[in-house]
Amino acid sequence: MPKTEIRTDEAPTPVAAFSQAVRKGNVLQVAGQVAFDPTGAIVGETVAEQTRQTLRNVNTVLAAAGASMDDVVMLRVYLTDTDHFAEMNEAYGEFMSAPFPARTTVYVGLPKGLLIEIDALAVLGD
Repeated sequence: MPKTEIRTDEAPTPVAAFSQAVRKGNVLQVAGQVAFDPTGAIVGETVAEQTRQTLRNVNTVLAAAGASMDDVVMLRVYLTDTDHFAEMNEAYGEFMSAPFPARTTVYVGLPKGLLIEIDALAVLGD
């Protein structure tokens, strides 16, 4: 079964050698998305604002693959500061509905100005 790259101009273009998402069979992996708009500008100064933009990017890439958040089984959230967890979680909740995907949150260093990164694993029905 072939591996297919998913790409859309409506989400930020990767700045390195990776795809926005890759599908193989019914598995779709969305690469880590950050709070860039499609032009590459950072959207938001707070973790809540950046969480919303990041999840909009995840949703945009999912849609380009014919998927939605309903297909996501796992999200990984990468934060730069443990103090940001509650604010991120509140903004994150605006995008989620039951049954919720599984989630892991880890703390990392990100490029200057970025507070959050999120990747998604989806399983598609076809």
